[in-house]
Amino acid sequence: MKFPKINTLQEIAAILDCEFVGDANFPVSGMNEIHVVEPGDIVFVDHPKYYDKALNSAATTILINKNVECPEGKALLISDDPFRDFNVLTRHFKPFQFANVAISASAKVGEGTTIQPNSFIGNHVVIGKNCLIHSNVSIYDHTVIGDNVIIHAGTILGADAFYYKKRPEGYDQLISGGRVVIKDNVGIGALCTIDKGVTGDTTIGEGTKLDNQVHVGHDTVIGKKCLIASQTGIAGCVIIEDEVTIWGQVGTTSGITIGEKAVILGQTGVTKSVEGGKSYFGTPIEESREKLKQLANVKKIPVILEKLKSL
Repeated sequence: MKFPKINTLQEIAAILDCEFVGDANFPVSGMNEIHVVEPGDIVFVDHPKYYDKALNSAATTILINKNVECPEGKALLISDDPFRDFNVLTRHFKPFQFANVAISASAKVGEGTTIQPNSFIGNHVVIGKNCLIHSNVSIYDHTVIGDNVIIHAGTILGADAFYYKKRPEGYDQLISGGRVVIKDNVGIGALCTIDKGVTGDTTIGEGTKLDNQVHVGHDTVIGKKCLIASQTGIAGCVIIEDEVTIWGQVGTTSGITIGEKAVILGQTGVTKSVEGGKSYFGTPIEESREKLKQLANVKKIPVILEKLKSL
């Protein structure tokens, strides 16, 4: 997430009311999670296990809960609770905007696009040409939709990420300040939910088709011309490369990659990254040919036992 303008380190520290290490005029241009940080970004870290990863990342400002040695060319923001203060920055630079009309005045809707009754189009949404938005679709703020996109009834684009920190009093949510980006010629079925990125984009690639009741988690990137069948649940920060086919009731863990032209058979649990160009099945996931051989062999066990008894 980029800020409207470049801020100084001192200005960011003043927002957080925290100490800083580095030049007061050190430039800060945005904030992001570790997997999408760029120079100029703030990244937060609150556990010693991940200090080195954050300090050595592309981020140039580290929001951290210990005054450690600052790498050359970077700056530190010293906070007693980086998770909380990351939320403070999200609220400051991307506050919630109330809406009192069905289609926001700041939304941009392309020529030839049809929006059916009872749909909601939020602030600063961009919708391309010749799209069809069916009834009762909710499109949250800052969502970007390309041309020739069809979205069926009841779908929600841009809900918050499922991202929480456990505290003694309960769960504290990491506030989502990212977007959903839908490319050209995408089809989205009824009752789908696509969460926005925490700081980046959740992206559905050109020509991809989602069946009814598909969930896509925050910051996931789905490639071009993928097919994803009903009741599939895709976790956050997943990369699905081009022309992947995922059949019904598949679930994935977060932070994995499914390679180009892979086929994931129904009810598979994708517990790890898998190569492209192959077919997979089962939980834990394996190549389908091998998994089906195993299942065939399991059926032979009673016959084998009977033979052993007769010896």
